[in-house]
Amino acid sequence: MKKIIIYGSFDLFHKGHYRILERAKAQGDYLIVGVTTEYYDRQRGKLNLVDPIMKRIENVKKTGFADEIIVEDHDGQKIEDIQKYGIDAIVFGSDWIGKFDYLNKYCKVIYLDRTPNISSTSIRGDIMTLIKLGIVGTGRIARRFFAETKFVSGIEAVAAYNPERDSLVNFTESIPVIPYAEDYEEFLNDVDAVYVASPNETHADYVRRALEAGKHVLCEKPMTFTYDEAVDLYALAKKHGVVLMEGIRAAYLPGFQQLLSVARDGTIGDICDIEACFTRIGDPRSREMSDAKYGGAFMEYGSYTMLPIFKILGMDYEEVRLDSILGKDGIDIFTKVQFRYKNALATSKTGAGVKSEGQLVIAGTKGYILAQSPWWLIQSFDVRYEDASRVDHYEASFKGSDGFRYEIAEFLMKINGTGGHDFKLTAEESIAMAKVVEKFMSIRRQQQGF
Repeated sequence: MKKIIIYGSFDLFHKGHYRILERAKAQGDYLIVGVTTEYYDRQRGKLNLVDPIMKRIENVKKTGFADEIIVEDHDGQKIEDIQKYGIDAIVFGSDWIGKFDYLNKYCKVIYLDRTPNISSTSIRGDIMTLIKLGIVGTGRIARRFFAETKFVSGIEAVAAYNPERDSLVNFTESIPVIPYAEDYEEFLNDVDAVYVASPNETHADYVRRALEAGKHVLCEKPMTFTYDEAVDLYALAKKHGVVLMEGIRAAYLPGFQQLLSVARDGTIGDICDIEACFTRIGDPRSREMSDAKYGGAFMEYGSYTMLPIFKILGMDYEEVRLDSILGKDGIDIFTKVQFRYKNALATSKTGAGVKSEGQLVIAGTKGYILAQSPWWLIQSFDVRYEDASRVDHYEASFKGSDGFRYEIAEFLMKINGTGGHDFKLTAEESIAMAKVVEKFMSIRRQQQGF
């Protein structure tokens, strides 16, 4: 008798789950299904589980494919189970190709292709249905985003749109989604929500058309280059009753929320100054280092450095000054934005091709907060005082490598009305950032003669 084993959360049970269990069963004579516990899923970084484990087990049982159901609750259990149950082959979805090759020492590892959109229709009748997500743009960030979607229960990337066919084909060769290259409206008809990760200058148009089609939108920063357009887009989202969220990942991280709480609770006294720095020396061929019109340091990183300033000091600054150092072709390789408030100062520093200490420092009358680079992916920070021997150290949960899963989880919770909080990044804050971006773009055009 050939024994097969497969593991999964099987949350919000849908046709994709049914299909992979059916195909796993066909690999042998006896199928064992391991259902993960909520605790283990949290430990491995999976967010937003909805169904309790007993319901997930019952849904697997109802398919009739499982000869035996067990619970997975710790790292290393797969090897233990293979040996304990005399497993001949272990099955995974194609999303995990290569990840579990080490198990070939113990049994055969099978990766089953996932049919694009097969799980798009939930077989459940309750309110928490699976959200079908479409990705606009197929560059490097879209790949990283897609990889993180599988760690958030309740949402699945099913389609990708890019009018540049070569990039689209390259993307879909390794990522199981339905490709669209010509008709954006057709693409929108097949999804519930859209993630926009196209070139900066195309963001606003894609966002507007998606909102008008009644789709929820998560857009990479900057969403738009003007204050008026930002106001219009958020008004349009409200009119159609859909979610519009700007993708500034730091805003949704547990560590950043903890830092804001400490900054506001009086621990460091009255806040007098904030300095936020984000610099990288990247590939000279990359957009941020080669596109003099829509790339550059501030367009790439400025939203991140303005975030803590607006979250802590607010948006009612009295004066703002922007200064840039231009490199080849007029691209800003370093930009400093200085804000003057009634009782505080703040500085945003961004670099693309210039390297500085990328830290966040919040100075107060009783002490200061120091978040070391990369603070935009914050996992810890210190509060320091006049007495150098006194340091309060804070650490926060952080799963993954890019912070995408927290952003995706927030987006999904807002869509479902199950706890997404506007206070993490409000429409007003996003609009205020667009106002500074508009000023920057005006200065850039003058400097470059556009």
